Amino acid sequence: MSLWTSAEAAEATGGRATADWQARGVSIDTRTLKPGDLFVALRAARDGHDFVADALAKGASAALVDHVPEGLPEDAPLLIVPDVLEGLEALGRAGRARSAARVVAVTGSVGKTSTKDMLRRVLSAQGRTHAAEASYNNHWGVPLTLARMPRDTEYAVIEIGMNHPGEIAPLARLARPHVAIVTIVAPAHLAAFDNIEGIAREKGAIFEGLESGGTAIYNGDVETAPILAESAERFAARSLSFGESGGCHHRVTDVRVGDVSTVAHLRAWREKVLYKVAVPGRHFAVNAAAVLAAVWALDLDRARALIDLGTWTPGAGRGHREEIQLDIAQSEALLELIDDSYNANPASMGAALEVLAGAEPRDGLGRLGRGRRIAYLGDMKELGPSEVALHAALADLPAMAKIDRVHCVGPLMRALWEALPPEKRGRATETAEEMQAQLARDLDAGDVVLVKASLSMGLGRLVDAIRKMRQGAEPS
Repeated sequence: MSLWTSAEAAEATGGRATADWQARGVSIDTRTLKPGDLFVALRAARDGHDFVADALAKGASAALVDHVPEGLPEDAPLLIVPDVLEGLEALGRAGRARSAARVVAVTGSVGKTSTKDMLRRVLSAQGRTHAAEASYNNHWGVPLTLARMPRDTEYAVIEIGMNHPGEIAPLARLARPHVAIVTIVAPAHLAAFDNIEGIAREKGAIFEGLESGGTAIYNGDVETAPILAESAERFAARSLSFGESGGCHHRVTDVRVGDVSTVAHLRAWREKVLYKVAVPGRHFAVNAAAVLAAVWALDLDRARALIDLGTWTPGAGRGHREEIQLDIAQSEALLELIDDSYNANPASMGAALEVLAGAEPRDGLGRLGRGRRIAYLGDMKELGPSEVALHAALADLPAMAKIDRVHCVGPLMRALWEALPPEKRGRATETAEEMQAQLARDLDAGDVVLVKASLSMGLGRLVDAIRKMRQGAEPS
């Protein structure tokens, strides 16, 4: 079954098709393009029009362009529009309009991608479900996700993010969700906002896109919950709060964070529910309550949802845990890696450090014979004028008491390094490359290691280097 015909796409965008074609998918990147995809020539770091010929050579069914690129044959299959981004938005709008899917939209300063992935796991067992594989949540990511939505989709999950004021509402109106979730409001992108209240108003704008009769779900634990509640009251037919505080409708109680999973109790609609996620982290259990609230709002099978929720684990870079065998001759010479290198702000950093503090190192292994909790932390970006203080404040988190060594990457994390007691200070470097140079000397069998930073700090290279340690002998 085709996703788009040339006639459908032309009608949706107001563009002109140069040939008849059928697309089975939509792509913006020739590196991941599949034969049969419609290639969208967006202008970003580079002009997508420069790659149209390559896309067609790789089997693209057609290309969405605003002019005919040089060097193409006269019969090249194209959809020509005045503006490519606006054309993609129109395609996404049409994809949403023709679908009978029940849509859930998710935003938040922390946890929107993991909550989206939980929803995808849970909803997939209840019907044909569509969600972006990656964190496609911006001005092109949301319309791209909608344009890729299969015709027969029954449930869709749309992640919506922002960097500046005024970005969420238009994307929410494009997605037209039946359920909208705000996971948390926390200091993030403060460089673009005057205060955290401004962030809360922007997050609450997701409710502006709700369909008639829609449900708003928001975190009732945050100080800015009244702002979220006000927006929910204005735009939603029904609103539900979730969290650990007493006033929350979906209230999480008795959270028990283990070494490989988190178990919690939930009180909702005068019922008691026991549930689990297959990853350590109080924040995962709390966001799972929002997922269960969405399941209730969609009138789905909650028992089935609880079973599927218990098998969910986060993806790479978002708290994924794995064991690294440091010596191929010794099966017990293991190091545990917590890869949370995709993004960071004060709230998510605190949650990740709490997970590390709750992990159990193993003694009697390696050079030292004592397992340690070790963190590699990089700068948190876009925090505005208070960025230095917010980094230094990490030293006062209760979780820090159980962490043995903290290595800091970047000029802002230097503030944390200076705030730490001397016995916890590891190395402090400007770049991930410098930190990587002596990585093997830092680590030993039995250690539990957390890597976390904003993506632009490049700490993913530390994760890769730690993974490669499994291929050689135990570091000396």
